[in-house]
Amino acid sequence: MLKRTVIAVAASLVMAFSALADGNMIKGEVVKVDKPAGKITLKHAPIKNLDMDAMTMVFRVADPAMLDKVKAGDNIEFAADRVNGAITVTKIGKGH
Repeated sequence: MLKRTVIAVAASLVMAFSALADGNMIKGEVVKVDKPAGKITLKHAPIKNLDMDAMTMVFRVADPAMLDKVKAGDNIEFAADRVNGAITVTKIGKGH
């Protein structure tokens, strides 16, 4: 019984942290996908964790496989951060 309780609590914590992380997702629209370069151009809302206003800009992606999921014109939600000095998209999901 204790093992089940521990597993249930652990699962609840994982879900809570995921919900918090998703709260930091930024709304955007895909303008261009450059798979060979591993980059994506996004028209995006403000990115608070990077102190960045809304604009259109080119981002690197943490994992080039993310680019297989999107195309120009898609509305997405994404997370971005500085990775090795470059502003990088770290997560992409279906958007608004």
